[in-house]
Amino acid sequence: MKQFKDYQFRDDVFATLKDIHFETPTQIQKEVMPLVYKRRDVIGISQTGTGKTHSFLIPIIDTIDTEADCVQAVITTPTRELAYQIYNNAQAFKKNNPDLRISIIIGGSDKQKTINALSTQPHLVIGTPGRIKDLALNEKALIITTAEIFVIDEADMTLEYGYLEDLDAVLGKMRDDLQMLVFSATIPESLQVFLRKYMHNPKLIQIEEAKATTDNVNHYLIPTRHKDRYELLTTIMSIIDPYICIIFCNKRTEASALTKRLREDGYRTGEIHGDLTARERKQMMRRINNNEYQYIVATDIAARGIDIDGVSHIINMDFPTERDFYIHRSGRCGRGKYTGECFSLYDTSSQNMVERLEKRGIHFLMKDIKDGKLVDAGERQRRAKRQRQPSELEREVQKIIRRPTKVKPGYKKKRKREIEKLYRKQKRNIIQRDIQRQKKERAKQKQREKAAQENDNGSFDW
Repeated sequence: MKQFKDYQFRDDVFATLKDIHFETPTQIQKEVMPLVYKRRDVIGISQTGTGKTHSFLIPIIDTIDTEADCVQAVITTPTRELAYQIYNNAQAFKKNNPDLRISIIIGGSDKQKTINALSTQPHLVIGTPGRIKDLALNEKALIITTAEIFVIDEADMTLEYGYLEDLDAVLGKMRDDLQMLVFSATIPESLQVFLRKYMHNPKLIQIEEAKATTDNVNHYLIPTRHKDRYELLTTIMSIIDPYICIIFCNKRTEASALTKRLREDGYRTGEIHGDLTARERKQMMRRINNNEYQYIVATDIAARGIDIDGVSHIINMDFPTERDFYIHRSGRCGRGKYTGECFSLYDTSSQNMVERLEKRGIHFLMKDIKDGKLVDAGERQRRAKRQRQPSELEREVQKIIRRPTKVKPGYKKKRKREIEKLYRKQKRNIIQRDIQRQKKERAKQKQREKAAQENDNGSFDW
């Protein structure tokens, strides 16, 4: 098996790899690194946690000429957090190569301060597309036309966030022989059109496409049965006692509210979501990396690419709307040689998503909570095997659509009219039942209000 020591890196790169304890390249690193040196365009598709970042970062830094005072490589990411993560990985190489200049160019930072710092151009630029476009094309403070290599990390997220227009403007100014490396979980059609415009005969590298999650992660379903989700969450938290646990919410408002409630109840809780300012997010990531929190509440902005060391557990308050986001969420734990557990609060509305994930090879175990312990429960499987009984309406329709022995002219139209009549009758019945229910609820409400008023009139002001 080929080791990093078998490559012909510069001495400073070898020293850094030793410092960060890199010995054996991952599969995507073995596939991508030789192509970078051959100046081939690459499209890389791999699951999270496979070492993708260093597959392009190592050869880029290894080929940078620190004596040249110009930008030689540009790396873009759709979020500030991802930009900081790659920037921090790149900074490790400066210890053994102090002349290496790396700049992070992101929105939310002091723009004028960044412009002033660009009086000396960096060798490597890492940042978000919008701010890079602004400083390069509008302010003309960042000169990236000298770059020989351009990386788009998390390209499908870049598309979702609406940054392709910014990238289009930037790439339109770059050199014709620009080498492009694009990494993405998926390549939707609209992204393919964009990539065909700028990439030259790219080599597709796809690692473990069929495997939706690593074997290191166990997946559990916790049925809610109309119970309070917050109470279920805190019960799970007390049972698992994680090293670091990320709790995922679908909306940033939900994440913010949940963080507040957990803090009020005494839990050391961090948060990552879109309601935080750039400064707050930067401070939060620093505190998270310093292991100040046992629990982190997040939206899917944290599920893609952000590497938080030591995550042992994931809890999903709801299933995400997109299947791939579940895969990225669960991929935050069980990284490398570690194991992880992913818990999802589950009800029947999640059934379709669970089945879609099972088709991708994810095996869910049903768990229940009894006496403060997790116990096996096979309810979902048993229910799935039950044969659903047809409703009264469905039985009536089946009688009508059953083909008669003797067919008379116009029987299809007659059958259609009869079915429509049945459905209208069913709809009227539903409406009538709903009207009766609302009447009863209004009557009960009036009784409660009357009783409350009588109590107020008879109460004493002590």
